[in-house]
Amino acid sequence: MMVSAKNKLSVIVLLLGFMYTATAQNTQKTYLSGKDFKHPVKWEFMCTGGNNSGQWTSIDVPSQWELKGFGTYTYGRWYKELDQKEPSKEEGFYKYEFEVPATYKNQQVKIFFGGVMTDTHVKINGKSAGAAHQGGFYRFSYDISDLLVYGQKNLLEVHVKKHSDNEHVNNAERKADWWLFGGIYRPVWLEIKPENHIGNIFINAEADGQMRVNISGSNIPSGASVSASVKKLGSDGDFKQEQSVDIDKKTETLSFHWEHVDAWNPETPNLYVLQLQLKKEGRLLHKLEQRFGFRTIDFRKKDGIYVNGKKIVMKGINRHTIWPESGRSTDRDLSIMDVNLIKDMNMNAVRTHYPPDDHFLDACDSLGLFVLDELAGWQNPYDKETGAKLIAEMVTRDVNHPSVIIWDQGNEGGWIDELDSVFYQYDPQKRIVIHPWADYNGWDTHHYPTYLTGVHRFLDGENVFFPTEFMHGTYDNGHGSGLEDFWNRFRESPLFAGAFMWAFSDAAVLRTDWKGERKYDSKGSLAPDGILGPHREKEGSFYAVRDIWCPVQFAPLRITSSFDGTFLITNDYIYTDLNECKLTYSVKSIPEKAFYTAGEPVSVAHGEIELPDIEPGETRKVKMDVRPSFFDGDWLEITAHDPAGRLLNVWTWPIHLPGYYSDKFLVKGESGKTALTEKGDIVELQGGNIKVRIDKNSGIIRNVYRNDREIPFNKGPYPVGMKTEVKKVETRKENESAVCIVHYNGGIDRIKWAMHPDGRLKMEMVALKNAGRSSGFDGAFYEGEIDKFGITFNFPEKEVSGIKWFGKGPYRVWKNRLRGTNYNLWQKEYNNTITGESFENLIYPEFKGYHADLIGAKLEAGEDTFRVFSESENVFLRLFTPDQPKYALKGASAYPGFPPGDISFMYEIPAMRSFKPIEHHGPHSQPSNIRIKKGDEGIQMNLWFDFRNINDQ
Repeated sequence: MMVSAKNKLSVIVLLLGFMYTATAQNTQKTYLSGKDFKHPVKWEFMCTGGNNSGQWTSIDVPSQWELKGFGTYTYGRWYKELDQKEPSKEEGFYKYEFEVPATYKNQQVKIFFGGVMTDTHVKINGKSAGAAHQGGFYRFSYDISDLLVYGQKNLLEVHVKKHSDNEHVNNAERKADWWLFGGIYRPVWLEIKPENHIGNIFINAEADGQMRVNISGSNIPSGASVSASVKKLGSDGDFKQEQSVDIDKKTETLSFHWEHVDAWNPETPNLYVLQLQLKKEGRLLHKLEQRFGFRTIDFRKKDGIYVNGKKIVMKGINRHTIWPESGRSTDRDLSIMDVNLIKDMNMNAVRTHYPPDDHFLDACDSLGLFVLDELAGWQNPYDKETGAKLIAEMVTRDVNHPSVIIWDQGNEGGWIDELDSVFYQYDPQKRIVIHPWADYNGWDTHHYPTYLTGVHRFLDGENVFFPTEFMHGTYDNGHGSGLEDFWNRFRESPLFAGAFMWAFSDAAVLRTDWKGERKYDSKGSLAPDGILGPHREKEGSFYAVRDIWCPVQFAPLRITSSFDGTFLITNDYIYTDLNECKLTYSVKSIPEKAFYTAGEPVSVAHGEIELPDIEPGETRKVKMDVRPSFFDGDWLEITAHDPAGRLLNVWTWPIHLPGYYSDKFLVKGESGKTALTEKGDIVELQGGNIKVRIDKNSGIIRNVYRNDREIPFNKGPYPVGMKTEVKKVETRKENESAVCIVHYNGGIDRIKWAMHPDGRLKMEMVALKNAGRSSGFDGAFYEGEIDKFGITFNFPEKEVSGIKWFGKGPYRVWKNRLRGTNYNLWQKEYNNTITGESFENLIYPEFKGYHADLIGAKLEAGEDTFRVFSESENVFLRLFTPDQPKYALKGASAYPGFPPGDISFMYEIPAMRSFKPIEHHGPHSQPSNIRIKKGDEGIQMNLWFDFRNINDQ
C-alpha cells in the first residue's frame, strides 16, 4: 500500500486499531481523528478566509481552526454590542485517507462526528454520505457501509461551513452570548457492528430495580433472544442476575427487574453496567454494554422534584465547554477536573447551554452531579424540522446518563413549544422539559430575580421554582457576593428546588492572531466571567460558595473563656447522614515574634470530633474535647470531609479578644524617654528613634520619621463616612508616654495619640459620642445609607512588596462576601490582578481591596515597612484601590467606590453587586445606618502602629 509521508504514521496507528477477528461480536470503535485536543491526528486542510487561508496545509483534528491560526475570531454579540454587520463566514475543507480491513465487509460501518461547527458535508470516496448536518453542538453519524472500499484506502472529505446555510441555525447558535468557532472540534470515529445487531438503547432504570429498555435502529433476525445482566461498577466478580427475553424486529421495549440494587444520587453515585447479548439458537450475534444508574425521578407540580423519593434542592452552576488554548475542543481530564471543582464548591448540579462532551456527562455520572442538559438556542430557536432532528440526536446520545435529570429547550426564548414532545418520544424516563427563564408548565425558572421578586412568583408563587441563572459575575461581581441572602430567602419556600449561578469559568480564549503581550481575549465584559479563571484559577467567591453551600453548617458561635466545646450543627445534605462524614479540629498558635522574625503557626492540640447520627435537615448538638492547652492557642480550626474523603469546608474562630493578640505580638522595646514638643501648628511626639508630627488645625499626621528618614505614612487619619473639624488639641505626658488628644466636632469625638518610650504609637479613636447634639437629632445621631465608615491614610503603593497578617483571609472581601475566609497567619505578595481580565498574569488572591477582621499586619515596603495591630474587633483593613478593567465594553465601574487614601481601617465597607443594582439585593448587601443616643460611649477603634525597624530582635 502506497501511503503519503504525512499520513504514514496515522495509517499505521489505524491498522493496529483494526486488528481483530471476523468472529468478534462486540461493537468496535476506531478513531480517525485523535481522541481529544491533546492527542490530535493531522488531516489535510484549507480555510477559505481570514488568517492562513487559500492554501492546502494540515490541521489537528479535533480542534477549533481559529485556535490553530486559521480564519477569524468572532464573538456572538457581533450584531449587538460589537456593532458588526455580519460574523465571519469562512469555510474549511478537510481530507483524510484511511484503510478499511476486508473483515468489515458485510457488517454495519458508521462514521460518527462528535461535534462540528456548523454545517457539515461528508463524502466518502467522492460520494456524499448523506444530507448535510446542521447544528454545531451535536453528535451525528452516517451509515457508510456501501461507500467503503474494503481492504483498500478510502478518502474522507469534510466540508465545514462555519456560518450555516440555515438562518434559523445561525439565529440559535451564532446570535449568542458566546464565542463562535469553526471546525471539527470533537473526535471522529468509525463504529462497526455485526450484520445482526442491537441498535440504540434507551434505559429507564428505577431505584427499586425495575428496568425498561427501549431499542431502535436494530437488525434482529426472527427467533432471536436477548439475555441481560448487570454489574455494579467497582465491585468484584462478573455480571450477575442474567435474564433472557425473546425478541424480534417488532420488539421495542425490554423489561427486567433486578434485586438488591444501590440507587444513584449525587452524594452516592452508584453506577452499573448493563450487558445485552443478542443470541439465536445459542449463538452469540452481538454484545453491547452500557453504563447507567438506578434512580427514580418524580416531577410533582405544586410540590417539587423528587429523586429516589427525596425532595431535592439543586446547588448549581452554569458551565460552558471551553479551554483558552483549544476553544470547545477538550478532553476527559478537563471534564473530570471541572466536575471535581464544581463538587469542591459543594455544588450538586450543573446546567449546560448545549450538549457538553459525553465525557463530561460521564464525570457527572461517576462523581455525582445533577445535570440540566440543554438544546442550544440563545434567545432564538431552531426551526421545527432542524430542532426535532437535533433533539433526537441529543437525547439518543445522553438519555442513559443518570446525572441528566432535566432537559432544557433553548435559553431565554430559544424554544418552540411544539418541540417539547420530541424529547418525550425518545426519553422513556419522561424527564421534564423546561424553558429556561420562563414560568412554564408548572416550573418557574426566572433569571436574575431580585431579592424581593415575589408578585405571584417565587415565595409568593404557586409553581416550583429554580432560577436557571442568578448571581451573575463580572470582574468579581456576584457569585459569592449576596449569595447567602438570596439562598436563605429562596429556602423559605417549600416550592424551592434550587438555583444555578452564572457562570463556572472565565471564557477567555487565546488569540493566535494577536501580537504583543496581550494574548487572551474575553471581549471585555461580554464573555462569561466565572468563579474560576480561564485556566481554573480560584477567585474568592470559590471559597464563599463552598462555605455557604457546605452540607455541614455551624450555628453562630463565639468562643469565650466559658467555651466547653459545644456546637450546633445542621445537616444540609439530601441523602447522607453526617455520621458518615469526618470532622477534625486543630488549635493553632502563632509564635510571639512572628511579625518581626520568621515563624509559622503550630498546632497545640488536635483531634477528631465524634459525629452522632444527624439526618438530612436535622440540627443536633456536637461536642469536642476542650483540653487544658486549648486556651494557649490563638484560633480554633475545624475541618470537614465527606464520606469519600473530599474536603467540604474549613471553619475558624478566634479564641481570644484582639487586645490579647496585640499584647502578645507587639514587641516591646527597651525603656527609653519620650519627648513632646509644640512648634507652631505642629505637635511632635517622639519615642526612641520614632517621631510623629501632627497638624493641630486638621488633626492629620504630617510626617513619620525613623531616625532622620521619613516613612511616607501620612495625610491621615481622614474620616470616611463622617464629617469632622478640629475643635481643640490637648497635649500632656501620661506616665512615660507623650500624648496628643485631638478633639473634633462632627462624626469623630476624639483621637488620642500616645507615643511610648520605645517608639510604639497607639491610636484610640472615639467616634459619634454625643454626636447628636451637633447633628440636630435631639440627643441621637442617626445616619442612613452608610456603605463606608472608618478612617484612611496615605501610603505610596510603589514600594509595597507584600503583606503578612493575622486575620481572615487570604482573599479580599466585600460586605456581602465575608464567608469563606478564615483566621490564619497569611502572607501574600503584591499583585495588581484585575479579576476577570488579567489573564496573562492572573494572580490570586488579589492584593488590593478589603480584608476582614484585622488583628495584626506587617506591610512589607522595604525601608518603609511598618506594622499595625488592632485592639478592636471587626476592623477591615483596606489595601489600596483595585484597578478598574481596561477593556470593559459598557463603561460601568467594576467595583463599588473606595475611600480616599491608600490604607484604611474600616467598620463598614461596601457590598458588591451581582448584575442587579445593590438595592435589588438582600439585607447584607444594603448600606448600614448608625444610631447613637445620648449616654452612649460611641464607636471606638484602638490601633497600635509600629514604625520601628526591629527585624533582628
